[in-house]
Amino acid sequence: MAILIFILGLLFGSFYLVVGLRLPKGEDALFSRSHCDNCQHVLKWYNLIPIFSFIGQKGKCPYCHEKISPLNIIVELATGFLFTLGYLMYGFSYEFYLYLIVVSLMILIFITDFIYLIILDSPLIIGTILVIILKYIYLGLMPALTSLLNGILLFFVMYLIQFLGSKLFKKESLGGGDVKFAFLIGLILDFPLGLVTLILSTFLALPYSIATLYMTKNHEVPYGPFLVGALFIVIVFLDKFKALLLVLFP
Repeated sequence: MAILIFILGLLFGSFYLVVGLRLPKGEDALFSRSHCDNCQHVLKWYNLIPIFSFIGQKGKCPYCHEKISPLNIIVELATGFLFTLGYLMYGFSYEFYLYLIVVSLMILIFITDFIYLIILDSPLIIGTILVIILKYIYLGLMPALTSLLNGILLFFVMYLIQFLGSKLFKKESLGGGDVKFAFLIGLILDFPLGLVTLILSTFLALPYSIATLYMTKNHEVPYGPFLVGALFIVIVFLDKFKALLLVLFP
């Protein structure tokens, strides 16, 4: 079963890469045929097998022989590994399905925010719907409604941070996608753990922000990957973060 989950992760990773690279450019990610970005040649099904096609083609397009970005195999392997890790930790359970949603968001946000400095609305909307359905099925109606309230509260906290930051620095301090994503974080976690996630994300982003400040002329920092990275850490070590909150606020 773990092998099957790994293969499923490879397939989803390949799909997430297509979505993450195409949608920000306004291209169709669902119905258009896959093609080489260099020669535009439509690829056959056997050119698209995760990992094996990349290795068999020696990392090159089979038609124009242009090198294929190693991002393809990195994303596929990372998604396969993370899917399998979740199965080994949780089995088939509520925690596992919630973990899969977080991992999927993490892969997509890493791709779109690091490359295009944008968090797509569609993954956030789909993620929100899936989390609400999951909570309703496993936890019931009231916990699902309570989670919605937590999401709204964290959204307003993040919006307030954006508002004050923009006033202080005289320019946009946070992207709209970061604020919308805060709602989903609050929906997945409760409000206190959502705040912990926001705080943890700032510590994760700090070294990258400092490096960007001194090494590049463009001082824009993609904050989404650090938000979703913090969410992933909190989800994986949820019991420890809950215990920490009990110690700090008994």
